Amino acid sequence: MSLATIISFRPKHLSLPAMSKSKAIFNWSGGKDSSLALYEVLQKQEYKISYLLTSVNTSYNRVSMHGVRIELLEQQAKEIGIPLKQIRLPEMPSMEDYNREMFTIMKQFKDERIDYSIFGDIFLEDLKLYREQQLAQAGMQGVFPIWKRDSTELIHEFIAKGFKAILVCVNEKYLAKSFAGRLIDESFLKDLPTNVDPCGENGEYHSFVFDGPIFKNPIPFKTGEVVYRKYDKGAVDNFDTGFFYLDLIP
Repeated sequence: MSLATIISFRPKHLSLPAMSKSKAIFNWSGGKDSSLALYEVLQKQEYKISYLLTSVNTSYNRVSMHGVRIELLEQQAKEIGIPLKQIRLPEMPSMEDYNREMFTIMKQFKDERIDYSIFGDIFLEDLKLYREQQLAQAGMQGVFPIWKRDSTELIHEFIAKGFKAILVCVNEKYLAKSFAGRLIDESFLKDLPTNVDPCGENGEYHSFVFDGPIFKNPIPFKTGEVVYRKYDKGAVDNFDTGFFYLDLIP
């Protein structure tokens, strides 16, 4: 037997089994933070993403807060290649209703031996704590892949990696109506007021991502009208401002 044969010999009983990944769900909004966080998770391959999870307004069949039609959300999930799960909520759910629905679906995930829930949060401490407390009740843990990353660096990384996104919701407290429909690019960043976080982490704006490295194909759509809405106090998110929504048409 030659030396090369001896070196290359690998008895079958010594081969190591492949490490199984921890099962997780990914909280998907369809926007830039979700997209970049999902990209990070898929690159590191530490978790098997069983589902994308999104809150949906049942009155309008649109993504809660973002106002994007469900058809476009479903198209995103198809191009990502991960099944979509929806938490269907009324337009103005109470905090109790929201927590109950979240607990119910998290228990379902736990029954499927899914132990982790992944978020695209960046620096809102109270929101992170709330999520972790709610997950703990269902025996699950939160994962925050872009937590405490510099938001200016994140948004430049988002653009550099080839992601493309359009603003679909603009908070009038921070941005003018004209920002609805803007693409997230270097020109957009230059035009942002100094009091606006580049990633909109304080709720200044929300976006819809229609292309990038997580998609097999771009998401086609047409732009519709811009609609203004102001919410009554008492909803899950207690807003004291109005929002401009850009309708995207599949």
